[in-house]
Amino acid sequence: MCDEVVGSDSFIGGQEAADKALASFDVKGYAQRRNEVFPVPKRGASLLSPYIRHGLLHLDEVWDAVSEGPGRDVDKFRDELMWQEFARHWYARLGHRTRHGVRNEIAAVVGGDGNTPVGLEGWNRELACLELTVDELEEEGWLVNQTRMWLASHWTVRQKRPWQEGEDLFFRHLLDGSRAANRLGWQWTTGVGSSKAYGFSRWQVEKRAPGLCASCDLVHACPVEDWPSDPSMDRLDALALLKSDPNVEATAGPAAPRRAATPEAVWITAESLGDNDPALKANPELPAVFVFDEPLLQRLMLSSKRLVFLTECLAGLAATRPVEIMLGEPTAALAGRSVSTTFAPVPGFATRAALVQPVDVHPWPWLVRPTSGSIASYSAWRRSVRV
Repeated sequence: MCDEVVGSDSFIGGQEAADKALASFDVKGYAQRRNEVFPVPKRGASLLSPYIRHGLLHLDEVWDAVSEGPGRDVDKFRDELMWQEFARHWYARLGHRTRHGVRNEIAAVVGGDGNTPVGLEGWNRELACLELTVDELEEEGWLVNQTRMWLASHWTVRQKRPWQEGEDLFFRHLLDGSRAANRLGWQWTTGVGSSKAYGFSRWQVEKRAPGLCASCDLVHACPVEDWPSDPSMDRLDALALLKSDPNVEATAGPAAPRRAATPEAVWITAESLGDNDPALKANPELPAVFVFDEPLLQRLMLSSKRLVFLTECLAGLAATRPVEIMLGEPTAALAGRSVSTTFAPVPGFATRAALVQPVDVHPWPWLVRPTSGSIASYSAWRRSVRV
């Protein structure tokens, strides 16, 4: 861990908390208020992302839950759900290749080796806008989308720091941190995966957080007063996989359950910890098994908030069936066991599943099942899919 053991005051893990959050979410006003930052009561963000990220809420059920809301708000909210789905398609197909730019690379910062952990001190907390935002990242493990863009832009576009290091910091602290949405967001904001970088300046703070600048010690000497210069970019040859997928089945996983033998337990992963996990639902009489991946955790140094949230999710699941929790290397911990599992659209699952060899594999609950078509841009992908 990278901090003292403490959970988030704003989010509790587990199916009960996820269901309560979804039931209490009112989509009315979402389109107008989703980007508001300060004062906090003005925010319109749904606060559902940690539960979506860990499979306690599936995108299709969240999609259906807002169907009675105002049309403009429903459309905007559902577009954000589609962005989450696009991120999953993007990461499922490209995998670890997303560690590098898929369109451009920021020439000034390409040399970071990624081996030395960096801290939150990279953001100047003398600025009220950064103090508010970094405090929330560190203490709550969550940020509204607008402030994620502020921090990513300030880190890379203004300070010329490696975007990979900033993305790792987000992943370490965010309860909804995923290499899919997190990494895609950083690439889009910094210009690595898009045609233009997002430029963070005081203008955005005054628009989205009115009154915050007046409380800042640097209100009369604001270092983000002006628009930042565009970063120097090296254009990369686009990955062929952006245009087409030669192995859609490997990307998307099985379209129907595949059972080769009778399982003795259900192997659950951090991608899918809810009661509605397909493998859990198909095997209600079996215990669940979760392995905290010790070698991976030692490398990632996740915040205690993330680990507490995961533990709360497992505790909630343990109220409905036996849950076995282990610490170790997953393939070693599961060696020789006959397990059922749900496919997860992340490269680590494929690597481990090849060694664990589950006897019963269930489909991932896609909102839109991946195809072989282009994922070169969200807009093009969005026009090609229907829900």
